[in-house]
Amino acid sequence: MSEFDAVAEGWRIWNEEDNGRCVLAYRPDVFNADDFPPECLPTLYLTHGRRTRRPGVNPGDRSAARDWHVTLYLEPDVHLRETNRFPTREEAVERTLELAREFADGEIGYRDMYQVPRERYFEKLDELTGESD
Repeated sequence: MSEFDAVAEGWRIWNEEDNGRCVLAYRPDVFNADDFPPECLPTLYLTHGRRTRRPGVNPGDRSAARDWHVTLYLEPDVHLRETNRFPTREEAVERTLELAREFADGEIGYRDMYQVPRERYFEKLDELTGESD
């Protein structure tokens, strides 16, 4: 049994690794490659250490490599810009479940994450999460 079995409605375990990393996907039945571009699948990543190393992003911060990170992505370059870094996996799992619930309940302002909006995508997310502007 996984600690993600109680994840908010609509979220599915996409990948769970022995090292503790996990990827959750939101409504893969809806945000599939047939109806939306594949990169539009909302995902939550729980990783040990940074998921990606980007040039110029605190290269001397070695604690980031030891910490657990939680990131909500709407697309590879579109993610929730908040710090979700935790010293233990348990704390990171708790935040992952909270973010999943907040997203599913329409509490995450995903429109603000975009510079160029995808209206059809937003309409579907609004319908599924109960979000309204």
